[in-house]
Amino acid sequence: MAKPTPTDGVLFVGLSCVAGVACRHLLRGTRVPYTVALLLLGLAIGSLEFGARMPLGALGNAIRLWADIDPDLLLAVFLPPLLFEGSFSMDSHQIKKCMVQMLLLAGPGVIISTFCIGCALKLTFPYEWSWQTSLLLGAILSATDPVAVVASLKELGTSKKLSTIIEGESMVNDGASVVVYQLFYKMVLGWHFQWADIFKFLTEATVGALGLGIAFGIVSVYLLGFMHNDPEINLALTLSVSYLSYFTAQEVADSSGILTVVTLGMVIAAVARTTFKGNCRQSLHNFWEGTAYIANTLIFILSGVIMAKGFLCSDNSAKTGSSWGYLFLLYVFTQVARAIVVVTLYPLIQYFGYGLSWKEAVVVFWSGLRGAVALSMALSIKDASGATPYISSETGNLFLFLTAGTVFLTLVVNGSTAQFLLSFFGMDELSQMEKLTLDYTKYKMMDVALEARENLQNDDLGPFDWLAVKSYMMSLNNMELEGVHPHSVSTSSSNLAQINLQATRVCFLRGAQAVYKRMLDDGWLTQITAYFLMGSVDDAMDSVSREPLCDWKCLKVQIDFRNDYKCFGIGIFPQKLVNYLTIEKLKFAYYTCSAFLQAHKIARRKIREYMGESNVIADVISESEAEEKEARKLLEDIVLAFPEVLRIVRTSQVTYSLLNDLEDYIQNLGRDGVLDDKLSLHLHELVQNSVLCWQSDYKKLLRSPPRIKVPRARAVISQHPCLRSLPYEVRQALENSVKETVKPQGLVLSEKGCLPRSLFLIANGLVKSEVRCPNSPHGLYTTFPQGCIMGLYELLSGNTSFCDLTSDTVVLCYVIEVKVLLPLVRLIPEVKNILWQECIIVLAKLMLTQEFEKTSIPDLRTLFLERSSIITYIAGEAVEIWNESIGFLLEGLLRTPDLPSVAVESPAALLPSQESPNSSTPEAPGSTMSGFRHYGSRYQVEQMATVARVDLSGRCF
Repeated sequence: MAKPTPTDGVLFVGLSCVAGVACRHLLRGTRVPYTVALLLLGLAIGSLEFGARMPLGALGNAIRLWADIDPDLLLAVFLPPLLFEGSFSMDSHQIKKCMVQMLLLAGPGVIISTFCIGCALKLTFPYEWSWQTSLLLGAILSATDPVAVVASLKELGTSKKLSTIIEGESMVNDGASVVVYQLFYKMVLGWHFQWADIFKFLTEATVGALGLGIAFGIVSVYLLGFMHNDPEINLALTLSVSYLSYFTAQEVADSSGILTVVTLGMVIAAVARTTFKGNCRQSLHNFWEGTAYIANTLIFILSGVIMAKGFLCSDNSAKTGSSWGYLFLLYVFTQVARAIVVVTLYPLIQYFGYGLSWKEAVVVFWSGLRGAVALSMALSIKDASGATPYISSETGNLFLFLTAGTVFLTLVVNGSTAQFLLSFFGMDELSQMEKLTLDYTKYKMMDVALEARENLQNDDLGPFDWLAVKSYMMSLNNMELEGVHPHSVSTSSSNLAQINLQATRVCFLRGAQAVYKRMLDDGWLTQITAYFLMGSVDDAMDSVSREPLCDWKCLKVQIDFRNDYKCFGIGIFPQKLVNYLTIEKLKFAYYTCSAFLQAHKIARRKIREYMGESNVIADVISESEAEEKEARKLLEDIVLAFPEVLRIVRTSQVTYSLLNDLEDYIQNLGRDGVLDDKLSLHLHELVQNSVLCWQSDYKKLLRSPPRIKVPRARAVISQHPCLRSLPYEVRQALENSVKETVKPQGLVLSEKGCLPRSLFLIANGLVKSEVRCPNSPHGLYTTFPQGCIMGLYELLSGNTSFCDLTSDTVVLCYVIEVKVLLPLVRLIPEVKNILWQECIIVLAKLMLTQEFEKTSIPDLRTLFLERSSIITYIAGEAVEIWNESIGFLLEGLLRTPDLPSVAVESPAALLPSQESPNSSTPEAPGSTMSGFRHYGSRYQVEQMATVARVDLSGRCF
């Protein structure tokens, strides 16, 4: 026989791929699993070479070359891409929901299975193995191989929940099994472990692998952010990082490479929907699906070849009839051990995540397939058996024989009968909700076909035979011309009505999620915002059977400022950091609210176009509109409070959108033949340069988004109409002491009856005041925008606050300490008069809300500066309020000559008499706040009083 050459190995790869294509094509539409057919094909090829001794020439050389592959190299070549593809393609939301179930089966489950199989081997088999050796084989056979499981599940079409549990468990289980295998292998070699040593070894191997996977995942996501939608680089990076992480874990960190790659894939899968966009996302999934298909084809055929070699080339002790009998007994033990694991953990498994029915638990039990991972570990034992005195050659051969046989039986028996098990339980059928959606889509397909027929019949290209056309269209052959709308079916059955409602909610939510994906691709959403928006839809779809549409409820938790303020506002974080984080949260909230409103608007239109009008559609649309109200209110508050947020976000969105539109326009011109290739290429390069420049800036934008510039205290004071008129030394004191701060919505700034310690100069946002009076159960609410200084009246008068102040939106304000300003007010008389001018603006809005409701703060400030005068009266003097004027009692106590029992306390609005002179009466309850508005033309000063009088002649009041 000629010596095998390296090039012979290429022949095996090429023929295996051809055989895989033939099997996939021939078995399409049958219930024979593709992977089982490949395994049997590999077994047949190996039997020809190692059993029949037929001269296969170069093919025989190639078979022997691959059959002698180093087991560690086998895993290192095939496992990283297969594991990464399996974990990367899993739904991140399903992973999150099923994670506890997967870890229970893969952690405690592996240990239980190892001890069950090991005990059965020690107590039943006649090989006189030690406990360590028996448990070593138990660990090998506890590995439910992800390669075999994933390949089978994709063909069976199980539910997403069940697929996630079985697939995720097999991946994590495999890593845990390898760790347990390494532990018992060291024990077999003579290492001694205490219980603490065992715990330390298992913890370091598993936790270290998880940490490495997370670290590689974070670095990969960060690097992918620099690539920005470059498919080739994304493909190369994800492929290389899967191999590098596996190598680092196995060879450098001495931990589980399998767990590392699985964790890496899950981390990237968690952000894949938002990290990769459009064609890049699709090309990445296509690449990994193709890679996994080729690797699966090779590894299953190669597994069959290795099994054939193990069966046919073992020594005589492994070929005896008793060994074959013990092989079948071992298969039974592995199934019993798997059943014990599922039954023992079932109470916990059904409690977490989506739960697990008993039928699904049976499928989980039957899906414990063994494959290439167990086979490679057995090969490692066989290769090491001749080089160490602790493992005899006979034991090594038996390990390979028993493992190969168990792998074969689980793949052939369990793998080929899983579909029948699903059919027996009715789990391969569509749910009632899926059937309704499918039936209605068929109905719509017929409508679309009939509409297209009418359009084609009306063109000028001639007649055609519709019946012949229909005969060629298999999808239309079994459809009736008169379809039935599922919502038009009698809903006397409450169950059917509920299923219809749930199906419509799911359809609506998927439409909203599709809008989010398009907005992300078009640059209208940031990655983090899209991540939370899509996650809210996933959570809402889980709840469609329990409550109305609730995606906004899921989002509210993410944009609630109060929880963040409780964390960051406790005083241990720098105020600038708190302000920055709050403003970033505002931008996130704007993105979220605007995208939510847009997605719901489009989804409502699409679902009407798809399903028409019905009571069910009306109910779902009503649920959507009810959710919109709160989102719209929050969006309006953000825009009103921080218009800079809108400007920054819209600038980014419009720039990205325009560049995309230009690129699409040029591509369409070339596609339509308007421009030749040379001109199209020239224009494309022109726009592409702009796109590249924009993408470079956009990457910087993503890494360091534009900040809302908070003006310095000096600029604020110098631009404020009141504060800039203060004496220089007062302004200097304020500039050195004022502090910027951000207050979340709903935070109490000051309470009635308390003496404020700070003034608040509003820079952005709205502050709401509530004035309450003991004479009336009603409160008077007023909002104050930017530019207002809250707390001045209490500072200047020395009185406690007569109203409650609360942030009505997120508020950026500047805090002026009372202890800094008060000494200056007492020391410099003109400061008090200047501040009284500003104070009466707030008092006018508080006490004369209806009269000054439509007057803006700047207009009110101008009016009072031009037409007001502040006068101090001593006891015994009279205060007169002329017609077409008003007054504000700022300090002191007044009485009316005709009604000396009626006292007018500050603060109060003094209005010209409406009935008879010298009357001081509040308006009727319910229309004004009793005690703050007084009508009269003349008042007697009982205590020194300060009154601001405003001339309103010529103005409508």
